[in-house]
Amino acid sequence: MTNGTTGSWARKRAPGGLRRMAYAGDDRVAGNRGAGGLPVGSARLAAGEGRFSGYASLFGVADLSRDRVERGAFARSLRDKGSAGIRMLFQHDPAEPIGRWTAIREDGRGLFVEGILAPGVQKAREVLELMRAGAIDGLSIGFRTIRAAPEARSRVRRILEADLWEISVVTFPMLPGARIGEVKRAAQEVATDGMARQLRAATNMINRQTIQRKDKA
Repeated sequence: MTNGTTGSWARKRAPGGLRRMAYAGDDRVAGNRGAGGLPVGSARLAAGEGRFSGYASLFGVADLSRDRVERGAFARSLRDKGSAGIRMLFQHDPAEPIGRWTAIREDGRGLFVEGILAPGVQKAREVLELMRAGAIDGLSIGFRTIRAAPEARSRVRRILEADLWEISVVTFPMLPGARIGEVKRAAQEVATDGMARQLRAATNMINRQTIQRKDKA
């Protein structure tokens, strides 16, 4: 995959030994960010259907590579491409698409996304099980920088405009505090749990009545 100029995709090592995808050309690609909506950023997963949502980027928060995305950075890219034009990948690997994004939008907090994993893809099913188990919980963006402004004192690179290419489900997001905070289960699972609770309650009531009869005897 290229960005239309000379260069190639490569693995680049980020601070702390983490790895991320980067474009070996004029602009770096990938790496902010983790999922979103509860602690620093989190995702919600409807386990039975493979649907989940979260924040792929948080505005005004510097990541481990000292990139800080500013509000409005994705506005033009989203307007031109829409959700359908942004790929859902696993670990930034262009050979492993795992689903599609059904909604991507900027809000006051960051880049909010909603997506669905492809049930017919083996890797997507594996990712779903890992998300349900809490073993993988990050989101990370792949982008080409259009406009940026470095801050000399903090050495932070402010991303003012970015061409968003893909959003990946990842093990290690570049924003360490961005994690899944809530897992939603399918309606069938919730109903089963409800029946189990009712059965336990009925069993406890029967046991209490049995104990009371023995006490009276």
